[in-house]
Formats: sequence, C-alpha cells, structure tokens
Amino acid sequence: MKTLTLCLVLISCFMVISCSSPSFHTNKVIAHRGAWKVDQLPQNSIASLNKAIQIGCEGSEFDVWMTSDEVLVVNHDADFQGLPIETSTYAQLLELSHENGEKISTVEEYLQKGMEQNTTKLIFEIKPSKVSVERSKLIAEKSVKTVKELKAEKWVDYITFSYEGGLKAIETDPNANVAYLSGDKTPEELSKAGFFGFDYNIKVLKNNPEWIQQAQNLGLTVNSWTVNKEEDMKWLLEQKADFITTDEPELLLKLIEDNQE
Repeated sequence: MKTLTLCLVLISCFMVISCSSPSFHTNKVIAHRGAWKVDQLPQNSIASLNKAIQIGCEGSEFDVWMTSDEVLVVNHDADFQGLPIETSTYAQLLELSHENGEKISTVEEYLQKGMEQNTTKLIFEIKPSKVSVERSKLIAEKSVKTVKELKAEKWVDYITFSYEGGLKAIETDPNANVAYLSGDKTPEELSKAGFFGFDYNIKVLKNNPEWIQQAQNLGLTVNSWTVNKEEDMKWLLEQKADFITTDEPELLLKLIEDNQE
C-alpha cells in the first residue's frame, strides 16, 4: 500500500512539473497576427491564436496598443473597427466587435488564453504610440510589467518598431527577449544595446544578407516579416534564419516538413 501511495505521489509530481514547464515547438514558424487566413478569422483574435496553436506553430504574433485610459488591448491597426484606440476608452472599444463576434481582447485576457497551452509561444508586438515617444516607452513598461504579473515570461517574446520602447522593455526586465523590427540597426548595435535579436523585413535581409550570420555570431536571433512567398521562405530556410513570420503558416509548416523528409 505504501509503495502504491508513493507511486501515485510521484506521478502527481511529474504531472505538475510537466504542466508548469512549457515545451514549445522549434519549427521556426511564427503566425502573423495568429493563423487567420485559411479560415478567414479576424486577425489578432482569440480564434486566430487558437488556430495557430492547433496547427502547431512555434509562435503566434499579436499587436498591442494602449487606450486613453491606459488599458492594453490587442489589435493590429491604430483603430478598432474605425474607432481610434489611443484616443478612446476601453469601454468605448467594447461597444464594437470583431467580425466573429469577439470583443477586443485585453492583453491580460489574451495572455491568459495563450498560457492554457505550452507548445506555442506568444510573440508580443509593442506598437509605437502615434502620440509620443514617451507614450511608447510607457506602453513598453506596462506591457512587460503585465507579463511579469501574470507570470507569463516563459511564453512571451517581444518585438517592436520603437527602439526607445525596446530599450524600456529591456530596462524593465533585463531577462526579457526583445527583438527590433525597423531594420535600421546593425547586429552589432543591437547586441550592444541588449536586444535579443532582430525581426527585419525580408527586403532588408536580402539587401544585407551578411547580417544573418553576423547576428547569430553575436548570439542574436534572426526573424523576418512578413514572408508569404514560397521562394522567400526557402531562401530564409537556406540562410538558417531562426524564425520566419508569415500569413501563410500552413505553407511554411509544409515546406519545413518536406525538407525534413
């Protein structure tokens, strides 16, 4: 009886450890605004996040703005269904809906949903404020603090077009993985500033292919957006990019699968 009890305790401990330790995919595929295209789901919706998880993407990217009353919400454009986010309250945004009936998600809601699984990372894009650089820095700080409060650090990598916002995110959590999007910094500059990597437009990398190896030699990760053409996907795979951000995650997953056969 004692032996049986001990076995049950060990099994329970193993299950707790397994559930609390994420084991993310390593297939390079980052679904841009979730996996929305095939099923015509709203971009940046919980539905598109769930689809990215379902098809097995390594990461699902989402975009974050801050309302006038300082609520962080998930949406790509500066407006939600025509209502400007930065000059509207959260309550005003809740009067509108995505095409599938979903309300706009707060960052807390989105992260909590993403943390229900442990295979797909959450690629958190901190959108630059159109109001001021100082507001961009505030959004970055609040974003990182929210992730820490939810204990979501293992799930989240950050990306941003705001260099100042990226620096603020790193300052707020020196252990955060923050990649830069704008394409105007060399790998050496990013490394010195404490960035995790870069996530540059495919055109930037084709004009500066040496940056890929330079970045990886410096311990930086290499990602590229938004890569929807098969020939571009194949080029980045040949260049051994760490991640590829795409609106066509199903196509990229198939290419990677074919390459492994």
